[in-house]
Amino acid sequence: MKKIIWALIAIGCFSACNTYTNMTKEEKELTYNGKIDEPFRVLITANEEDSLLLRKKSTDIENVENIANDKDWQFFIERLKLTMAVESGVGISAVQVGVLRNLFLFMRLDKPEFPVEVAINPRIVAHSPEEICFEDDGCLSIPGESADSRRYAWIDVEYYNEKGELIKERLSGVSRQGDFTGIVFQHEYDHLQGVLYIDKIWNE
Repeated sequence: MKKIIWALIAIGCFSACNTYTNMTKEEKELTYNGKIDEPFRVLITANEEDSLLLRKKSTDIENVENIANDKDWQFFIERLKLTMAVESGVGISAVQVGVLRNLFLFMRLDKPEFPVEVAINPRIVAHSPEEICFEDDGCLSIPGESADSRRYAWIDVEYYNEKGELIKERLSGVSRQGDFTGIVFQHEYDHLQGVLYIDKIWNE
């Protein structure tokens, strides 16, 4: 009986301690295929294999509350930040570098110095009743092209940051001449659903 009790305690302890988000083998291989100061290759629609992957839906990261202690995901996030900087983007999603997880970066054009923030397992929980036309939407995965797209004027969102903290806020902004943080969030969120801006062309 004592052996059974100790075995249950050991299992419970292992489960409690083993709460990291844990990448798959394939995700680790891609994450560590370069050093932390090397950008990822960005997938592009002109490549057939890339295009098929960009159309797949991503999945949540497990135990996201513990992501601050997960060296693999932190390494991935740092390389993704570098990739976004090198590509001069205002946002980038994990799927754009080949990882089908619900994670993206977006530039806070509504904050001083435009910091880049991490959105993990994001949700859009509410949005404006009307749609607006966002001019010259573009994408790192469709280089050299742009078009006007349909977007919501504001969105209420929930997501976890890289510290595992739950963030709830309203994002807005619709003009390239000022703040368009809400547009960036919508664009990157679409990527996680396998949707590209070319699917939301403004035709009016």
